[in-house]
Amino acid sequence: MKKFLALLMAAALSCTMMAGCGEQASDVDGDVAAVDTSLEDIKEKGYFVLGLDATFAPMGFTDENGEIVGFDIDLAKAAAEKLGVEVKLQPIDWDAKSMELSSGNIDVIWNGFSITEERKKEVLFTDPYLTTGQVIVVPADSDIKAKADLAGKTVALQDGSTSEDALKADTATYESIGEENISKFKENTLVLMEVETGRADAAVIDEIFVRYYLAKEGMTDKFTVLDEQLSPEDYGVGGRLEDVSFMTALNDAINACIDEGIASEISNEWFGADKYAK
Repeated sequence: MKKFLALLMAAALSCTMMAGCGEQASDVDGDVAAVDTSLEDIKEKGYFVLGLDATFAPMGFTDENGEIVGFDIDLAKAAAEKLGVEVKLQPIDWDAKSMELSSGNIDVIWNGFSITEERKKEVLFTDPYLTTGQVIVVPADSDIKAKADLAGKTVALQDGSTSEDALKADTATYESIGEENISKFKENTLVLMEVETGRADAAVIDEIFVRYYLAKEGMTDKFTVLDEQLSPEDYGVGGRLEDVSFMTALNDAINACIDEGIASEISNEWFGADKYAK
């Protein structure tokens, strides 16, 4: 909550300086500044639109019945219930997520969305609600046993994801591979297919996704997840920078779900373990 308290204090100070935060407020040049009515708007329409990559199991994905399900979906519904609204699910091109949000096609990005300093420039995040990391996956019979063994190897990852960010942040590993040996794909399932077919020697991929997917598909004997993690990451829900009132209320709702044990129940259902156990 520290991030949001600081944000709210700044917003409150800004409102005080702008004639009490009425329907309209003027800036120092006399221009009319819009007042944040984002929470009001969401409550008035009765729902918020959740944008997701519908292939990212177990966070949010399309099941065999054509229904979008997952950990994030259940948590979003629980948080929405606390706000007194519903959730509408909107599959998007993950690489275009920021554009979908800024254009108003969706209200939040909620699908294993990792919090990064770069993304904070464009997106207002909730507090972290889950921690994961990027891992290296190789064929079970691979001679790649550690990051150091990736030198000169071909690596697949999802375009527009933090897999690429994590790899680049590990400068020594990234430079040893070489940019020309890195292939990018729209979906994580395609990333794994590259490794399975031998077109790539390894994949950099989200740990929660890959462990769930391999277990569900009965493919744990085909791949090895290396022990070394590239970097730990926090998942958060992303909204528009100007939607402070809505994102604050949503943040409170998510934290309430965690505090009341609702998130633990959802975690046990999807991960077979309580990720919130202390």
